Amino acid sequence: MHRFLLSLCLPAVTCCFVGAQTTESVPVITLDQCIEIALSENPTVRVADMDVQRTNYARKETLGTLLPSISFSASYNRMLAKQVAYMNMDDFSFGGNLPEDEGTGEDNVARSSDRSADKGIKMGLDNSYQTGFSASVPLIAPQLWQALKLSDAQIMKSVEQARVSRQELVNQVKCAYYALLLAQDSRKVVQQSYDMAALTHSIYSDQFDAGAASEYDVLRTSVAMKNIEPEIMQADISISRAQLQLKILMGLQEDFSFSVTDSLPGYNSYVDTRLMEYASISNVLADNPSLRMMDIDTEILKRNVKVQKASLYPTLALTGSYSWTSSNNGTPFKDLRWNPYSIIGVTLSFPLFEGGQRYNRIRQAQIQVDQMQWQRENLERSVMMQIELAMENLTLNRDIISSSRQSVMQAEKAHDIMDRSFKVGAASYLDLRDSELALTRARLAYNQAIYNYLVADSELELLLGTYHIN
Repeated sequence: MHRFLLSLCLPAVTCCFVGAQTTESVPVITLDQCIEIALSENPTVRVADMDVQRTNYARKETLGTLLPSISFSASYNRMLAKQVAYMNMDDFSFGGNLPEDEGTGEDNVARSSDRSADKGIKMGLDNSYQTGFSASVPLIAPQLWQALKLSDAQIMKSVEQARVSRQELVNQVKCAYYALLLAQDSRKVVQQSYDMAALTHSIYSDQFDAGAASEYDVLRTSVAMKNIEPEIMQADISISRAQLQLKILMGLQEDFSFSVTDSLPGYNSYVDTRLMEYASISNVLADNPSLRMMDIDTEILKRNVKVQKASLYPTLALTGSYSWTSSNNGTPFKDLRWNPYSIIGVTLSFPLFEGGQRYNRIRQAQIQVDQMQWQRENLERSVMMQIELAMENLTLNRDIISSSRQSVMQAEKAHDIMDRSFKVGAASYLDLRDSELALTRARLAYNQAIYNYLVADSELELLLGTYHIN
């Protein structure tokens, strides 16, 4: 962008140094250059490109679920109250129980140990440590596979949205550029009318000084000239507004100055050949942004149905871990003995019943697909009607341009005749003024007709999506 602007400003700066000019040269920008700058600097395009990147990262996130996941963990536990275990010593007796009065001394010792066993045996150590690695990788994951395909469709949608944003931006830049041309050409027409009124006022002033004209004629021509001055100022305001709108779309600073040398009458050849180009398009709905976006949305919904159906299939995952454990009594970090152990296995999960939730989700997704198909059919009819109306509008504007061109030629010829008649005294000032006003109106109408055609052409181009962006 900066290199492009530098290439525009460098010749002007060189001329200033070589010719020692005091006035600052303004770079000239064409319509294609305006579009190029807007596509590289407009924030809307940048946001759309960032959305594509975001969706691509989301796809990579989904892809990461199919890769192995490895985690490290470590834990420490302090035993506050140890677990107590009780043992039934009767299970270990030999020959049954002896009467208490007939027991020997050894039997009395056994009964004493039984009574001590009733208190339980405390198990475990005061401190325990565990650390290690665990890993898992899905082997069979149908739902994840379908989710990855769904991410691909979402990337396609983001790319299409970026393309649509560029198409809309091109349309906005074209309309703003044509509005600037209309404002400049209207300014030229009004200036020509002012020059003609000023010339007439100068003639009457000279005649008044020579005694050949009345003061009323001088005042009348002066008033006619003054009445055009507000139109000139309004035209200057329109030019400033159109330039500001174009700068905003191009993403330029407000203080950046440029000029446009094109004019609306220069698009006559473009008007004559444009309808022929549209007539050569075989499928007018192929690149329509709305239909393309709806087709992608339909594909996303279809893949969502497959994702919901994949939740009915079993999944298989490979798991493994390698850990170290240690435990001791007393001081936590004393006499640690680390013992490694490892495991590996597979986990099979087969969904059986969830109250019909999966089935209902599948039906909901399928209904959305059916709805989108009906909406697509309705949108196709609507777009086709819009294209037909736009083509008719272009044909009508082309006929208006042809009629306005002939009107301008006739008005110029009538004004020349009236001007010569006025100079020889065969026509009055009112007749001359009427011819001037008729010529001004004809030129303004001609410029307006070309502008309307160009705007309608840009709207049709957006509707067809035929503008190719590199």
